[in-house]
Amino acid sequence: MKITSAFDSGNIEVLSADRPDDIRLSIRKDNQSDFYQWFHYRVSGVRGVPLTMHLVNAATSAFPDGWPGYHAVASYDRQRWFRAPTVYEEGRLTIRHTPEADAVYYAYFAPYSLERHADLCARAQMAPGVRLEVLGSTVDGRDLDLLTFGEPSPEKRTCWIIARQHPGESMAEWLVEGLIDRLLDPEDPVGRILRERAVFHVVPNMNPDGSFRGHLRTNAVGANLNREWVEPTLWRSPEVFCVRRKIEETGVDFFLDVHGDEGLPYNFLAGAEGILSVTPRVFELERDFQAALKIASPDFQTEHGYPSPEPGQANLTMASNYVADVHGCLSVTLEQPFKDAANAPLPELGWSPARCRRLGYAVLDALLAVVDRLR
Repeated sequence: MKITSAFDSGNIEVLSADRPDDIRLSIRKDNQSDFYQWFHYRVSGVRGVPLTMHLVNAATSAFPDGWPGYHAVASYDRQRWFRAPTVYEEGRLTIRHTPEADAVYYAYFAPYSLERHADLCARAQMAPGVRLEVLGSTVDGRDLDLLTFGEPSPEKRTCWIIARQHPGESMAEWLVEGLIDRLLDPEDPVGRILRERAVFHVVPNMNPDGSFRGHLRTNAVGANLNREWVEPTLWRSPEVFCVRRKIEETGVDFFLDVHGDEGLPYNFLAGAEGILSVTPRVFELERDFQAALKIASPDFQTEHGYPSPEPGQANLTMASNYVADVHGCLSVTLEQPFKDAANAPLPELGWSPARCRRLGYAVLDALLAVVDRLR
């Protein structure tokens, strides 16, 4: 038996693996940060062997309240991910599974590799009217990719969509993949009409360094990018610096920041509540966008979400709050679960890449309902 995480987005430390029924593992912290919760590793040489794996430091992870009711994902072929029996007890996350193949991967959520990201961008740039631009370099020297769909004109709205500021929230890029595929489909009427009425600027992965390093929440130097929007710097948060500069250049009428939430088993929006500068018109757009998304996807709901901050108490260092305040547009954060969507559960799979992609499709239905009123 061998356990390894020496690959893209891998994260685990092996404390002991002398017995397959008592494997002890530890999740590695993000670099220069105390955040940790993402794990991704492979166990080989275990076909038919009952495994009991204890992640012994789960109790002191970033969001320990997210473990109850959570089930790890597993895959033999890295294409189909299913849920493995998992319990949180005595401060440990324990995964019990008997593999049906020689090697099996386990992860916090279905990974979205940098290779898949590269394929997505390469495929998109070959479509008519799509451009690929490198906005700058990350701390580790990776490219920060921007896909632009269409040419700007005075009558077109400007829509910005970013994902994966927190790299362990891989469901964010799965959602954006679905959204992009719909925009690329010339026979899809919603995507086609939206491209006629708006220009789309999409950053599928805001944090490629953290993604590759197996981080939960930060970039290569421990910066939480979703707390860097007021004063980003090239040395600490070049990802935000470059995207914010491009938004200032293009303008923005709609902004969507896609995330995942460790604790809440729901898909929901966090809007501009608590921002004093936001106008009633924008709040009306936000309500209409939410209502349209709920109709477009039964996986989305509006009953459960974050509590609204008091007036003037919104955190303006966060992307969607910053954009709403500075640009006065419809600007929201979309959260997805690491667990299952409790309002529409599928226990074997939980929340999955395919469901993320479908929700990405539905985002465009909701956007179509408000696009003509964005400005």
